[in-house]
Amino acid sequence: MKGCFLAGACLSMAACTIVELPYQVTKSAVKTAAYVVKGSYEITAGTTKVVYRIGKFTFKAVKAPLDWPLTTSVETIDGLPPKEAIREGRVKTAPYTVKGKTYYPMSVEEAQTYRATGTASWYGYETPRGKYGRMTANGEAFDPQGLTGAHKYLPLPTHVKVTNLENGRSVILRVNDRGPFPSDRNPSSGERIIDVSARAAKLLGFYDKGLATVQVEVIQLRQG
Repeated sequence: MKGCFLAGACLSMAACTIVELPYQVTKSAVKTAAYVVKGSYEITAGTTKVVYRIGKFTFKAVKAPLDWPLTTSVETIDGLPPKEAIREGRVKTAPYTVKGKTYYPMSVEEAQTYRATGTASWYGYETPRGKYGRMTANGEAFDPQGLTGAHKYLPLPTHVKVTNLENGRSVILRVNDRGPFPSDRNPSSGERIIDVSARAAKLLGFYDKGLATVQVEVIQLRQG
């Protein structure tokens, strides 16, 4: 698969860097299902929005204003108030707390071979109508129509391939948020392995059903 890849290097900062490269996606020599981005690249600075494609999937990552509320009830990130940690860029693999429980994300190296099977749910009501939107745990604007997901332990951001094992459909998602967590009404919801956006749930074929058994595997995007 050939195309154009744009990747943001500093979405949590005031200005972002865009990396643009023609790419070819191939299977990696790694035993897990990983992908490699190959090609030369150019860097253009000075934007807070990144648009890129991986195969047939188009991604948009937009830095959210710091006064937007978070999508989840994250209390601290790396021992700091969430907005401060986001502003300082201390999010990617930092420990964080939700309802008094501390979660410890895996390292980038550990995530490279991550593959898990479990239950997926979807979320899409976290952007209210009106003046303000919602911010993900890494400082991006939450978009229910985007190809994104939330995971408790993967570094932010990470790209994953999600396959619905009930119908064989799959999508590539940008994990940019934390969750799913236990709710007061449904404590078992915290056992789910990923929350996907509303659009992703439609593509995977479980939007109406609400839940699906999926396989989640990290894909690697790097210059070859």
